Amino acid sequence: MIGLAAVVFAFPLVYLAWSSITLGGDLLAALTDPLVLRPLGNSLALSLTVSLACAVLGTVSALVVARTDVVGRPALTVLLAMPLAIPSFVGATALLSATGAGGLVPFVSRPDGFGGASIVLTLLSYPYVYLPVLARLRGSARNTEEAARLLGAGPWRAVVTVVLPQLRGSITAGSLLVFLYVLSDFGAVSLLRYDTITRSIYASRLLDRPTSVTLGLLLALLALGVAALARLPQQAPPPADRSAPAPVIELGRARIPVSALSWAVVAAGLLVPVTVFVTWAVRGSAGLEPAFGGVSDVTGFVTGPVLNSGLAASVAAVAAAVLVLPVAAASVRRGDRLSRATAALATSVLALPGLVTALALVFFAIAAPGVLRVLYQSFPLLILGYVMHFGAQSLQASQAALAAVPARLNEAAQLLGADARRRFVTVDLPLILPGVSAGAGLVMLSTLKELPATALLAPIGFDTLATTIYFAAEDGFFAQVGVASLVLIVVSAVLTWLLVLRPAIRTAPR
Repeated sequence: MIGLAAVVFAFPLVYLAWSSITLGGDLLAALTDPLVLRPLGNSLALSLTVSLACAVLGTVSALVVARTDVVGRPALTVLLAMPLAIPSFVGATALLSATGAGGLVPFVSRPDGFGGASIVLTLLSYPYVYLPVLARLRGSARNTEEAARLLGAGPWRAVVTVVLPQLRGSITAGSLLVFLYVLSDFGAVSLLRYDTITRSIYASRLLDRPTSVTLGLLLALLALGVAALARLPQQAPPPADRSAPAPVIELGRARIPVSALSWAVVAAGLLVPVTVFVTWAVRGSAGLEPAFGGVSDVTGFVTGPVLNSGLAASVAAVAAAVLVLPVAAASVRRGDRLSRATAALATSVLALPGLVTALALVFFAIAAPGVLRVLYQSFPLLILGYVMHFGAQSLQASQAALAAVPARLNEAAQLLGADARRRFVTVDLPLILPGVSAGAGLVMLSTLKELPATALLAPIGFDTLATTIYFAAEDGFFAQVGVASLVLIVVSAVLTWLLVLRPAIRTAPR
């Protein structure tokens, strides 16, 4: 199974390298070409900026809801994570419509270019840092924080000197995930007209295929470097002490401004997009858009995409979890070269735009010999594309769950005569199922929001919510965009709550 996973995750990279060579692409020449260096530099600048902004915003937000008496703390805890349910191209569309002349907030200039892309992607990506930091705060060693308070340290000094060092690993992991997500983003940067390497790949995919695959290979190599950073050894956190209650810091006079800023983040990242979509849907229902027949028309164009999206996302989530679980077990338990290399490959594919992964599969299916050609625009090929692109999310969750299993349990089972397979089934598997489910949930959530891979790989007539939103926006049917976007946000929000958010906060301090 590990060998099969290695083949699956290596395929896009091998395809890019082979195509670059056979088509005459020159990677070294691309590295010195100003037409390549500028979008590459833009991508790196955007990814670094958004990662740093999300590290600060996600960490501060988690500290505020976990350690202070901010107004509306229980609701904030949930709502701060919900922008994770909004696709970048959907959020960018809403924020563009909400700002500028005629928007909901006309006094705010319309975001564009680097600044606009940074704002939009930060508002939609900070939950990748917020959630792991909040989960770490739940299990932090509170006795050491209390000891610092007893030794005379003020509440904020104790947070800075004791709590923040314990959060370093979670902040780093979340920030790297944000970096990879922004590096591979295509929808938001296209709408906001910011020239990144993903836009260059898309623009040259038909007329200049050698440049397209060479740029894709360059992006893959960059992602491998980021994956290597993610594997750097980190200091283990002190053991958790959940018996002691988490200290709550009273904000005093700062409570109102801190609460206002926290709710402003929720408003900008969640409430504004939802309000825009509701406005579009209401205008359509009022007859302002002839192509929209009102609420009665919803069933006609949303039911099919909802069922298709749910089917594809569910199958992809299960397939990814099954494929990567042996890799996670081997990399955590044995750490052999094959499992570590496969894990690195999976992480690097996550950084590739869905467009690049999909193009690799499309060109393979078109040129495939014999009966393999039936894979072109088939459901299995679509699922394979999802698993390739998002398998790293399931892998990372499974690795974290396995690393948390106490070693003494396996040692005890081994002393009782259980072999490795039996130990995994009877000891590890029951304990890691929640983590594996959370990873599968992330794959499902990402699949629901994926646009370019779906548009290229889906069978003819297999419409999803993402493609419905995109093509309705292209045709100017904004009422349909509003309704379909609201449905997608609701479905994604439910999945975010059930599979990602609830496990992270259910035992969080109140």
